[in-house]
Amino acid sequence: MAGDFSPLHFEFEDAIGISQPPTKKKKVLIGLDDLLDDCEKEKKRRKARNSKVKKIRKACEVEDVFDEAAEEKLSECVEKCQIEISKIGSEEEVSPWGIAAFGNQEKLPHQEHPDLRTSCVLQSFLQHEVNSLVELNVDKGEDFLEKVLANGWLLHLVHVVEHVESSIAKWAFNLLLYSPDIRLMEAACDFWCAILTDKSDSCRIKVDWLPRYSDIKGALRVYGFHPESFLHASSDGHGVPADSVTKGPPLNINSCIRCINACCKIRGNDSIFSSLEAEELLVVFVSLFLDRQCVGLSLLLHEVFSSLINFFNDDEWPETCHRVVKCLSNRIPCNLNCLRAVESITGVDIRSKQLRSSLALSCLMKYLDEKSCDADDILRSLISINVKDKNCDLFKMYIYLSLTENWLLFDPVVKTEASVKELWGNCLRNCSCAIAVTDLRAYASNVRSKASFLLQSNTNK
Repeated sequence: MAGDFSPLHFEFEDAIGISQPPTKKKKVLIGLDDLLDDCEKEKKRRKARNSKVKKIRKACEVEDVFDEAAEEKLSECVEKCQIEISKIGSEEEVSPWGIAAFGNQEKLPHQEHPDLRTSCVLQSFLQHEVNSLVELNVDKGEDFLEKVLANGWLLHLVHVVEHVESSIAKWAFNLLLYSPDIRLMEAACDFWCAILTDKSDSCRIKVDWLPRYSDIKGALRVYGFHPESFLHASSDGHGVPADSVTKGPPLNINSCIRCINACCKIRGNDSIFSSLEAEELLVVFVSLFLDRQCVGLSLLLHEVFSSLINFFNDDEWPETCHRVVKCLSNRIPCNLNCLRAVESITGVDIRSKQLRSSLALSCLMKYLDEKSCDADDILRSLISINVKDKNCDLFKMYIYLSLTENWLLFDPVVKTEASVKELWGNCLRNCSCAIAVTDLRAYASNVRSKASFLLQSNTNK
């Protein structure tokens, strides 16, 4: 029976391990000598740390002293720069180009034209059978003609009858110059330009009345421009006070210039302008180039300027060119206005180049106080200017270089001479090399850059 009993399960299980009780650490006794050693080590550590802190503080103090010295030097440098800048700023400022060619405008006149009532054009309308429907009368005749002019029918009628009465011509010209109505002004301008163009081409249309220079002159005076004050003003460069309360000419100046352009194309016995009057107009239009308020008219001004130059015949032109150049050079001061006047002559024809070159030469001789017209003498005068001298006016030197460039560039005879080429090259080298890059004088960089550019251009040719 005993063999039938199987052993109990717990008899075969591992015995439960019983951990040993922890052994107690023995206390280490620290002696007095050990305490003294630890104290000495701590003192040494503190001493080393304090020494390191002192070294760091000393290094920082040295850096502070160095920084203070650097700041002091920087402050001195800034003060010197401020002094130099104040010297540059205290120099006379160069004013931009521009003159006030137009002063106070007068009130645009409104003229009565009683002759219109008896004009053939109006009478033909009144007597036409269509008038029974329109019921046009003499009192409304001018209003009717204005509508016909604005719609372009008056010009068509003139081309049909090939005749312009004196009353119609004066009335339309007055509208061109003084009408505040832009549509009427432009229509009158188109009307007159077409008549004058026909007059210069085929002369099919008979015109009983033509405008004269006195009419143009009077209109310019009403606009605020005074030709006499421009032609005979002093050399201060201002024909009219620059502080004028008005702002430029009226819109009619555009139509007036177009009409002048058309008048210049009529030559011979029917010429509207005389040679002297055309010379005055050349000078007047140079003044318009100098007025900033007329910049928007530049294209139209160039067109009429070209027509005025071509107005003269070959026999008249040399003397005309001389007189115009003399008049302009005597009154334009040595500033940017003279360069603007010279460079406003942009034509590529022989006469335009001659006028531009002559004007540049005449202005250069005046500013250098050079009596001789010899090219070598003028260039030697330029070379004699010491651009290193602090008292040298580099702005005027820039003007001299620009004028000389225009003179030689558009004079085909002088610019090919060997002596002129050599002297001009010496002058340019003198200006480009003698002025240092660090030169802070006004216009120093302008003179150096322009001379270098011109010297390079001449070398490449």
